[in-house]
Amino acid sequence: MNEQTTRAYRKRFERVFEYIERHLTENLSVDELSEVANFSRFHFQRQFSAYVGQSVTQYIQLMRLRHASYQLAFAHGRRVIDIALEAGFENPESFSRAFKRRFGQTPSEFRQQPAWQPWNERMHLPERNRRDPMHVNIVEFKELLVAALEHRGAPERIFDSVKVFIDWRKASGLSPNATSRTFGIVFSDPNTTPPETFRFDICGEVDAPVPDNPQGVTTKRIPAGRCAVVRHHGSLDQISESAYFLCGDWLPESGEELRDFPLFFHYLKRVPDVPEHEQITDVYLPLK
Repeated sequence: MNEQTTRAYRKRFERVFEYIERHLTENLSVDELSEVANFSRFHFQRQFSAYVGQSVTQYIQLMRLRHASYQLAFAHGRRVIDIALEAGFENPESFSRAFKRRFGQTPSEFRQQPAWQPWNERMHLPERNRRDPMHVNIVEFKELLVAALEHRGAPERIFDSVKVFIDWRKASGLSPNATSRTFGIVFSDPNTTPPETFRFDICGEVDAPVPDNPQGVTTKRIPAGRCAVVRHHGSLDQISESAYFLCGDWLPESGEELRDFPLFFHYLKRVPDVPEHEQITDVYLPLK
């Protein structure tokens, strides 16, 4: 298969992945998805399995269980039965069996203490290297005081730190989730950094320095200055594509120079407040 044909196939499957994400709570048929991909039903099923490494039905169930995982971990007000029905299961029992078979924990166990590292290892999502051109804005970022929790260790365990930060927000009331902006400061590339040395700060906007607290949240500042910004839509699993476009494609051609501060994210819309495909994140690259 030549490069042009490979790109054409990739675009077809990207359309299918995005369609599944947008219609995850609806009944999805192979006929419907084969039309989206512009394949015959027979060839679509065969090509999908070869490209993704699992059948269409298995992939859809995996994506529904993935969505359910976020609801269990971060939307504690929702009942398990409602999450199960939304994931396409007839009852909590069948949902629990499928969830445990895939992730090694029952939904209730996952809600109480999510094992994020094995969860990540069992997702088996296809690579999605789109790297399409993106619109870049140059903005003046105003200095911002933030409460920061330093995550150190495997990227797969970052949600453990997110939970600690959420607990601090709820206990302190100093950076309310509904009204305070949320950021992530990226000190390390997860694709090139050994897991034990990976660094990432989880941050929430605050009005005053943070008092001592058992969660280990401290006060930091995101400095003022010029930044290049791209807007990332969808899953944070693919946000590295936006970051790589900004750093690897746009920056060398722009004539700009980097400032001495890491790339950072501003989370505008995120799960569980919106479905994963509706997430919006601005990616900031500090410039001189």
